[in-house]
Amino acid sequence: MITDGAEDEEKWLSAGIAGLQQNAFYMHRALDSNNLRDALKYSAQMLSELRTSKLSPHKYYALYMRAFDELRKLEMFFKEEARRGCSVIDLYELVQHAGNILPRLYLLCTVGSVYIRSKEAPAKDVLKDLVEMCRGIQHPVRGLFLRSYLSQVSRDKLPDIGSEYEGDADTVVDAVEFVLQNFTEMNKLWVRMQHQGPAREKEKREKERSELRDLVGKNLHVLSQIEGIDLEMYKESVLPRVLEQVVNCKDEIAQFYLMDCIIQVFPDEYHLQTLDVLLGACPQLQPSVDIKTVLSQLMERLSNYAASSSEVLPEFLQVEAFSKLSNAIGKVIEAQVEMPTVGVVTLYSSLLKFTLHVHPDRLDYADQVLGACVKKLSGKGKIEDNRATKQIVALLSAPLEKYNDIVTTLKLSNYPHVMEYLDNETNKVMATVIISSVMKNKTHVSTADKVEALFELIKGLIKDLEGNSDDEIDEDDFNEEQNSVARLIQMLTNDDPEEMFKIICTVREHILTGGPKRLVFTVPPLFFSSLKLVRQLQGQEENPFGDDTATSPKKIFQLLNQTIEALSIIPAPELALRLYLQCAEAANDCELEPVAYEFFTQAYILYEEEISDSKAQITALHLIIGTLQRMHVFGVENRDTLTHKATGYSAKLLKKPDQCRAVYSCAHLFWVDDQENMKDGERVLICLKRALRIANAAQQMSSAARGSAGSVTLFVEILNKYLYFFEKGNPQITVASIQSLMELITTEMQSDSSTPDEATDAFFTSTLRYIEFQKQKGGAMGDKYEPIKASSIA
Repeated sequence: MITDGAEDEEKWLSAGIAGLQQNAFYMHRALDSNNLRDALKYSAQMLSELRTSKLSPHKYYALYMRAFDELRKLEMFFKEEARRGCSVIDLYELVQHAGNILPRLYLLCTVGSVYIRSKEAPAKDVLKDLVEMCRGIQHPVRGLFLRSYLSQVSRDKLPDIGSEYEGDADTVVDAVEFVLQNFTEMNKLWVRMQHQGPAREKEKREKERSELRDLVGKNLHVLSQIEGIDLEMYKESVLPRVLEQVVNCKDEIAQFYLMDCIIQVFPDEYHLQTLDVLLGACPQLQPSVDIKTVLSQLMERLSNYAASSSEVLPEFLQVEAFSKLSNAIGKVIEAQVEMPTVGVVTLYSSLLKFTLHVHPDRLDYADQVLGACVKKLSGKGKIEDNRATKQIVALLSAPLEKYNDIVTTLKLSNYPHVMEYLDNETNKVMATVIISSVMKNKTHVSTADKVEALFELIKGLIKDLEGNSDDEIDEDDFNEEQNSVARLIQMLTNDDPEEMFKIICTVREHILTGGPKRLVFTVPPLFFSSLKLVRQLQGQEENPFGDDTATSPKKIFQLLNQTIEALSIIPAPELALRLYLQCAEAANDCELEPVAYEFFTQAYILYEEEISDSKAQITALHLIIGTLQRMHVFGVENRDTLTHKATGYSAKLLKKPDQCRAVYSCAHLFWVDDQENMKDGERVLICLKRALRIANAAQQMSSAARGSAGSVTLFVEILNKYLYFFEKGNPQITVASIQSLMELITTEMQSDSSTPDEATDAFFTSTLRYIEFQKQKGGAMGDKYEPIKASSIA
């Protein structure tokens, strides 16, 4: 059916064009022979093709444009006739004898254009006559195109100030009256289209109306170009008349489009000075009008106007623009009771952006907008609509983008109340935006109160919100979210120890509610921030502020101990052990032996009870040995206890090579540079000999199990330890012991039962080269190495 209708329409359009072209041909022939009567006859017949009711607006436009081109030629002929002395008044009378009203009015408008140009009559009289006579066409499509033609031929002939057609003192009023009258009649015709035809074709009619809207809107554009319209006239006459027509037409499409036209075509300065009039019309519009878009565009234009020059800002204060816009939005929302949530939030988002651009220093205005939004959203619960939540994110992001400072944003008391309306997923998105703002602008949040407010905003990332489970979250997304929280914690600093301790306590209170999955991400950055404070307090007296409540390293260590214990719920023994060792080292630097010993004790308990994986044991043991080697705070008894435990752990590792490496590492526990009381050559030698025995046992086990002695890598590693302690001046490490170990390695490598290993060969060769290099260096070290015969070994 639709296809058949389209084909019929094409046929009617083709027939109309053919009839128009045929009559245009005869009209041209009459024009060429200066036959006025025939020219008028054929032009009227040509224009009769526009009387059709069978074409859609789109097709009618194609026919109209062909007629328009021909009318321009006819107008040129009329000008020539007038120049040759033909009376334009007679011509104006003559064309009114055309049989049909539509051709008659097109001809009348064409001659009217020439009549005004001739100045034989005041422009205002001719225009008034034409606009009144066009009332004769009440068919919507035909009437719209006729009046559009009138507007087109008269736009350069309005009696405007400075125009050659300017009349008496009220000349501008006449021009405005003509345009407004034409606009009013065109709008009535345009609205009438909506109520013609069956209800089932409503969508089709709305599409057709949309195609014709520019014909109506051009009148407002013409109006905005009239030079004589000053602010006073616009305020007192033009805008009220236009708005009256907009409100009274009670048509959704017309009201939305015309309000948009008003905002776009008239100057920003006029909008600012007539805000109360313009905004007063908004609540009177139909409830279905998309008023949020209209007001958003108005506020965007005013924001850009404010940004264009600082000189205009006092005008905004003078007219109380913020107050008027805020009140208008409230009234619009009250008037449109069915307005969806997305519309409400969009309006307040636009108002907030306007406020931040025009009054960036007025935080109370911004907070007032957020408060009004909260009030309108009250009772709605969590907002699930995706479009509405996007607008809330835009609303909340605006202050961050404007101030580039979360600390300023935290001063907005209603900011967290708006966030409460976000669903859990969007709450996390907004929290990520907030953290990104802090990181991007390197904002230092430096007080506990501000940290508390900030963590309240980002709680969606810190803990499970009601009705939300981390099991549903993609692991990579979760890791990225928690890493961003960890980075944020590092940004929380204050040079005042008391305030920094409060910040640490505040952060700790929040992150401990995050559940086991989050603690492995959030505890370490808090931990190292705390250790940084310990270093800052290092060397101070026990209570530098003279009271028991003052921050001290001991107090921080107590807090850290409790924090590490919280990791037991995960469990994360390897992480906890590392943190205990870090605390022990920090306590060592603070000369707090009991504290350091307690942390080592906790680390040993974790090693014995929680770490069972052999690889994890090896890593943990080397960490323990490395940390213990750097400790200087322990007395002889405590150090011996801890050292004995470490060497005992080394001998209990599962694999012999691991045992060997751990044992020779323990040798470092008995020889510490710059600590004369921690140099025990005898015990170093005992560790190295024990390592040799274990290496030899590993060789025998390999021979028994595989039939080959395996690699001699362990012996080469032990040789390097011998050389290290030999250089450090351990008297128990003699040239003879080094020489015999080198010979042992050579013998093992040449043995038929050994397994060839290029890496080990290269390692041993490199060690021998090092010995020769030390000899060649000369000096005290060269003399020391001289007795060692490495070349004979090689």
